[in-house]
Amino acid sequence: MKIGHCQLESLSGDFDANLDKVVKGMERAEREGVQIVCFPECFLTGYQDNEEMTRKHAFPVDSPRMRAVLERTRGFDPTLIVGFNEARGDDLYNTALVARRGALLGTYSKCFAYMRFHKQGRTFPVFERDGLTFGIVICTDGGYIEPARILALKGAKVIFSPHFNYIAKEGLIRHFQMVRADHTARAVENRVYFLRGNNVVFGREKGFQNYDGVGYGDSYIVDPFGEIVVRSRRHQEDFISADIDLSITDKAGKMGQSRYSILELHRHLMEAAEAGGERTKSA
Repeated sequence: MKIGHCQLESLSGDFDANLDKVVKGMERAEREGVQIVCFPECFLTGYQDNEEMTRKHAFPVDSPRMRAVLERTRGFDPTLIVGFNEARGDDLYNTALVARRGALLGTYSKCFAYMRFHKQGRTFPVFERDGLTFGIVICTDGGYIEPARILALKGAKVIFSPHFNYIAKEGLIRHFQMVRADHTARAVENRVYFLRGNNVVFGREKGFQNYDGVGYGDSYIVDPFGEIVVRSRRHQEDFISADIDLSITDKAGKMGQSRYSILELHRHLMEAAEAGGERTKSA
C-alpha cells in the first residue's frame, strides 16, 4: 500500500483555485501509484479565524461545491482525503471528506475543534481501501489519546491527520517538538502508521484577521515503531509518499493492547466510583 500527502498552500476563500490544486495533486498521486492521498485541514475553503468569514466560505455535503469536488476527481483512482469548513444546518464543522472515483465515502469532523464557532465532532468512522482500514483525526485531535485509540480499536492500521498550522514565531520550536512527540506516541501506542499532513503559508495568512504566524509545513509519516519514514521539505509546497508494510502493524497485537488498556481503565474507574459511593454512605 502506498500513501501520500500534498503539502500545499490553501488560498483563503478561493474554492476554485484550491480545487485546481487538488486535481493537480491527484494527478501526481496517480502517476506515482499512491492509493490514498491526503490534503491539509480546511483546504478547499481555507482556514479562517473568525465566524463571519468561515460561514461565508463553508458549504454543506449536498452542495454544488461538493458535487464539483466529486466530479473533478472522478477520473482518478487514488482515494482522496481533503478538508473543508462544513455548513451543517446552522452549525459549522471542521470536516474532512473521503472520496474515490466520484463517490463520497463519508466524512470525519474534528472532535477537538480549536475555533469556538466550530461544533465538536463526535463520530469516529473508519474507511477501507484494498483491504486496509484507515481513519482520520484532524490537527489538535492527534494531541489526545482517545481519538486515535478509538480508531485503532475499530481496526485502523493507518491514521491520517490533516493539519493547518499558522504558528506565532515565539512558540514555533515548542510547537514543533510537542507535535512530533504526540504523533510518535500515537503511532507506537496504537501500532499504526501516522501521517501528519500539514499546510504551508507564504507571507501573511489572509484568513487570519489579527494574527501573524508561520506556516512551515513539516509533513511526515511515522511507522508503528516511532520512526519517520518520509518527511517533507519545510516552508515550501511539497509532495510526500511512502510504501508502507502493513504486516508490521500486527492487528492482533495492536487490538490486544488497546482492548487490555481500555478494559483496565474501565475497571479502575468503576472501583474508584464504588469507593467514592462507599465514602458518601459512611459520611
